[in-house]
Amino acid sequence: MRVLFAAPAQGWDRWSGPLRAACPEMELLQDGAPDSFDALIYAPGFPAGGAALDFTPFNRARLVQSLWAGVERIVGNPTLTQPLCRMVDPGLRQGMVEYCVGWAMRGHLVMDSYAQDGVWRNDVVPPLAAERRVTVLGTGALGGAVAQALAALGFDVAGWSASGRAVDGVTALAGADLGAALARAEILISLLPDTDATRGLLDADRLALLPRGATLINPGRGTLIVEADLLAALDRGQVGLAVLDVFQTEPLPPAHAFWSHPRVIVTPHIAAETRPSTAAPVVAENLRRAMDGRALLHLVDRARGY
Repeated sequence: MRVLFAAPAQGWDRWSGPLRAACPEMELLQDGAPDSFDALIYAPGFPAGGAALDFTPFNRARLVQSLWAGVERIVGNPTLTQPLCRMVDPGLRQGMVEYCVGWAMRGHLVMDSYAQDGVWRNDVVPPLAAERRVTVLGTGALGGAVAQALAALGFDVAGWSASGRAVDGVTALAGADLGAALARAEILISLLPDTDATRGLLDADRLALLPRGATLINPGRGTLIVEADLLAALDRGQVGLAVLDVFQTEPLPPAHAFWSHPRVIVTPHIAAETRPSTAAPVVAENLRRAMDGRALLHLVDRARGY
């Protein structure tokens, strides 16, 4: 099968070896006649120059496989009629679990209460995990894995999604239950996709529903949060700690108030990385499924945007 590596050129050295090793029957190319390709492996930034890729000439392609978990930069392309699949790979999922569990534990254990200043603060003792309520917004492959990992540590975990998708061992909450999901969230983790329905979801009114002093962890999408409203909630102590990995503008401008706010921790969009070693077998499996006419993994629902 002929496959176009429709991704920025700088990714070729990282990806071409693992992809070819995982799928040796594939002829992986960086260019060629569009109507000669059976599939495309895609990442934002292709083609160079900022123009959107025109998928119309790729009339033979049976699959567009994204190397990114988020597909918001491609799903609205009106020329894209081929099946689109997002990336869900074991390495990305494990990285997200480790990030969210690590920062959730920091909030749970109130680690920032113990200033190293010679003051003996033995009145600050965290509860056990079973007494700490966590809500995960988004119960897809990543959110579900994070929710289960925290539940396995003993936390009282609820997962909220528009559909109320169930996750084993986790309380399921659906669309109309968003207020209840936020009101219980001493620790709130957002792993929602970027869609029309989720943009600006965490505004002043919804942040006010959180228990006072809540920890907010957002490694999902920066569009979810109204940044000015979050800063106001932090200033008045409604949100006690915000761990933010994604932002409305990236890289986060040096003068942005998040950098200097004492209750904000900025991480530079590194919560979970798609690693070629673990993602290449997922790509190979989907390529084979596409060529055989079998059901594809992680097929995007265009109407829902993910």
